[in-house]
Amino acid sequence: MGLLLALVIMLPSAQADEHDQASELTFNQSFQIPGRVLPAGTYWFVLAENPFNRNIVQIFSSDRKTLYATTLTVETELPTPTDDTALTFAVREPMQPETLLSWSYHGRTSGHRFVYSSREERELAQVKHHTEMAKVQNKNQTAVAGD
Repeated sequence: MGLLLALVIMLPSAQADEHDQASELTFNQSFQIPGRVLPAGTYWFVLAENPFNRNIVQIFSSDRKTLYATTLTVETELPTPTDDTALTFAVREPMQPETLLSWSYHGRTSGHRFVYSSREERELAQVKHHTEMAKVQNKNQTAVAGD
């Protein structure tokens, strides 16, 4: 009976990570998100707790105590789910940081495309894009983003 009770108590917390798609990502160089550039480092990408809009992404520090950004996204469809977290970047001029275009949580067929200004969207459509697959390292959705 005690084991059954322990399983019931643990179940909601296990689903919470899946629900908010929390992903710890480490970047080895600075990168741009809407409205700012973040330096190389480790960040948590989390869907905001909003039952009416599942397209708000919050970016926190590695200890999840500092909120760096809350940004709107639009859902983007993937051809097939992947075992890894996928990050798509736009490569701009040599001295500019790469721009993060989208983040897709592992095992999903949809992702989150970041919303930029109309001018930026036009510029980003003209440059080369590449996708990095970040390996999930543990049950807390930890991943490492490549160059």
